[in-house]
Amino acid sequence: MTATVAIMGRPNVGKSTLFNRLVGRKIALVDDQPGVTRDRREGEARLGDLRFRVFDTAGLDDIKGDSLEARMSAQAETAVDDSDVVLFVYDARAGVTPTDREFAGRVRRRGKPVILVANKAEGRGHEGALLEAFELGFGEPLAISAEHGEGLDQLYDAILPYTEEKAGDMEGEDRGDGPLRLAIIGQPNAGKSTLVNTILGEDRMLTGPEAGITRDAISSEFEWRGQKIKLWDTAGIRRKSRVVGKIEKLAVSDALRAIRFAECVVVLIDASLPIERQDLSLCDLVAGEGRAIVLALSKWDLVEEKQKKLKEVQSDLEDVLPEIRGVPVVTISSKQEKGIDKLLENVMKAMERWNSRITTGQVNRWLEGAIERNPPPAPSGRRIKIRYATQASARPPTFAIFGNQLSKLPDSYIRYLMNGLRESFDLKGVPIRFSLRGGRNPFDKDR
Repeated sequence: MTATVAIMGRPNVGKSTLFNRLVGRKIALVDDQPGVTRDRREGEARLGDLRFRVFDTAGLDDIKGDSLEARMSAQAETAVDDSDVVLFVYDARAGVTPTDREFAGRVRRRGKPVILVANKAEGRGHEGALLEAFELGFGEPLAISAEHGEGLDQLYDAILPYTEEKAGDMEGEDRGDGPLRLAIIGQPNAGKSTLVNTILGEDRMLTGPEAGITRDAISSEFEWRGQKIKLWDTAGIRRKSRVVGKIEKLAVSDALRAIRFAECVVVLIDASLPIERQDLSLCDLVAGEGRAIVLALSKWDLVEEKQKKLKEVQSDLEDVLPEIRGVPVVTISSKQEKGIDKLLENVMKAMERWNSRITTGQVNRWLEGAIERNPPPAPSGRRIKIRYATQASARPPTFAIFGNQLSKLPDSYIRYLMNGLRESFDLKGVPIRFSLRGGRNPFDKDR
């Protein structure tokens, strides 16, 4: 298998033109009229020496029910679920529209890595459209022209890590080949660089009392108890409204990119200060990217009422982020070199859960009991039928659930199933993904 790339975006931003450019042939229909593409189209893409499978999609529409448009949108969502990385395309001439923002949020919730592409950026005069695209939360946009073949070298560099990662997964998925990729993120001055220096045992990173010293995401490799680890120190991530200047925007973009390339992320919170909403939002951001999470409370030596502080943080996590219930919370003091081994032990445990694989038999025995205890609802008098489930992939654990009318399952019932899986198979603190699909059970020989 090769890496799979899905091209997403609102209608008429040039998705099919980009698809044709990547596959080297005019396979997809292209027209100024939006909505020409309906089914998701697959092709073998070539970009320099890269080879990968690419999906052209109809894009997302906020339409419910069983209409043609709704089915087209469902096809697009399926393409995202089946991909390794998403190319989110917007029109650099038109700039970021409200529809782009809405679709970006929906793509983000699918939990896949995203490369932001500003298409139709030939010529000059698109600087404003490139800067405002940072608000979509996908980092720095790649300025290209699919029609004229411009900017494809940037696209090559952006896609390359995912093709390499796919090859690495194929060659050593069960052997643990390659270093564990670990990123440390947090607000400015939370102590990220000091923690990195303590872990490495050297002054690798520049530190100081000033916030925002680190700008680039810097990687370092070390070994802990026989495990090779590639560690990223990142720039502090403030609330979007507080981010000012191009340099800080680029630094935050680099930090977000480090999250996408990481397998596990340590979210560092300054325990000497009151917990802010932004601290918890960073946990939510990591969960949205589908990465394993460990929460670390830094500067613990400065905290006076330690038990009270710990309970406050754990309570906030349960209230604000119930979808990643059970995230490990570790207290550390980099200055006193305390809690470092415990932090790395929890990183290893989080990685074990993130890589968990559960047999189809185990999943379905659990599902049978979960449905018996709490049957799905019956909207309009017709009960939703869940037939079977299987784990489709790990990293993070992703489960495919098959049945009828699954699109009508309320969020509360999906959370019920997720929490049940989390408790039954020790997936605490790990993002869980569901893919709801129609169809009958292929394991049922009587059908």
